[in-house]
Amino acid sequence: MIGANTTVGFDSARLRMRTQRMDDAEALHAAYQDEDLMRYWSSAPHATLGETRAYLTPHADDGDWRGWSITLKGDDRAIGTVAAVTRRSGVAEIGYLLVRAYWGHGYAREAVAALIDTLVAEGHRRIYGDVDPDNAASIHLMESLGFQREGLLRGEWETHIGVRDSLIFGLLRDEWVNRPPARAPGSSATRR
Repeated sequence: MIGANTTVGFDSARLRMRTQRMDDAEALHAAYQDEDLMRYWSSAPHATLGETRAYLTPHADDGDWRGWSITLKGDDRAIGTVAAVTRRSGVAEIGYLLVRAYWGHGYAREAVAALIDTLVAEGHRRIYGDVDPDNAASIHLMESLGFQREGLLRGEWETHIGVRDSLIFGLLRDEWVNRPPARAPGSSATRR
């Protein structure tokens, strides 16, 4: 979902997160059509490139969601997305998706860490994510970044695979800023 960003782009050691563009749809369709990757998403995998284009088109009901495409530095092709929405003053929800061909290199962790750096720099005091209890990879990512499991919302989502519970993971600004160096991801986000 392409939205108006107050932060146009930000970088990490190996990645650039830039404003999403319609021409990202073709590259990102590899993720949005992937049945395994989309299993725990709130909507079904995209059957056509047109569905991915429609998903990336801004809609009035998107609220304040801001989306950035993840690219490798030196290559402008989108390999995934990170997104955030301010739910109330100082509180942001995040989301992320990475094309399967780029798994296993730490890119998702690096991109989400850079997103957290950006949200903290914007003044957010709390950042949280909503994760399906069976999504072990996403749970591992959240925990590796210092998010705390805060609760379980039973029957929260009605999805293409049925009614699903949702785990809420939260991270406070002070926890992020004061994290031990050993846990710090290789990210130092800079605003552009």
